[in-house]
Amino acid sequence: MTAPGAGRSRVQSVDRAFSLLDALSRRGGRASLGELVADTGLAAATVHRLCGTLAESGHLRRDAGRGYLLGPRLQRIGDAAQRATASWAEPVLRAVVEGTGETANLAVREGDGVVYLAQVPSPHSMRMFTEVGRRVEVHCTAVGKALVAGDDDADIRAMLERAGMRRYTDSTLVEVGALIEQIHEVRRRGFATDESEQEEGVRCVAIAVGTGDAAFAISASGPEARFTRDRRDAAVDVLRAAVGGLLG
Repeated sequence: MTAPGAGRSRVQSVDRAFSLLDALSRRGGRASLGELVADTGLAAATVHRLCGTLAESGHLRRDAGRGYLLGPRLQRIGDAAQRATASWAEPVLRAVVEGTGETANLAVREGDGVVYLAQVPSPHSMRMFTEVGRRVEVHCTAVGKALVAGDDDADIRAMLERAGMRRYTDSTLVEVGALIEQIHEVRRRGFATDESEQEEGVRCVAIAVGTGDAAFAISASGPEARFTRDRRDAAVDVLRAAVGGLLG
């Protein structure tokens, strides 16, 4: 599946400006010029010029130490983005819950990890809960594996070397080669799974929608005792049908 607008020409200055905002976000909202140069790979003069423009518009602020902070105008943008995301994501996630009976999540890439942006819980008393805004790792989550499946193996290996592969349960994959093999399977099948890899007794299935930075993942997760492998596999069609209207 591809997102609307995929393949259109990109504007370099816009790409660079957003790469700076992303880098600042990953550093908690504050960074020095040198840190931004290192994080983005842009020339210092380019970073200085773009940050100056963003500071003049109120999207960044300069601090006393000649670094930069995310500016107050971004707060309004963030609040509006959250409402806009909920407006289109909630109907999709509700369709997943109605079709599977399990909790549905929306997630996106953030650096070497994944962040949950929206959730609709299962109606069952025993259900999965993930805090919106929570950042999780790629190697042990269905959403993470679905989102990186479009990357080259070499890029995935480099990401895992940077991020590490922490063990959460006995089922967590902690060897790069084993995860790469599973990613190959994700590409073949078109969906990714988490079999008690992040949390004991929890099963999850996810698909990725779109490409590159515009991609997002939709998942369904529930307790293994109820969300059996057969129900997990049946949920894939539910996930695909739920997002179909977004791409039409």
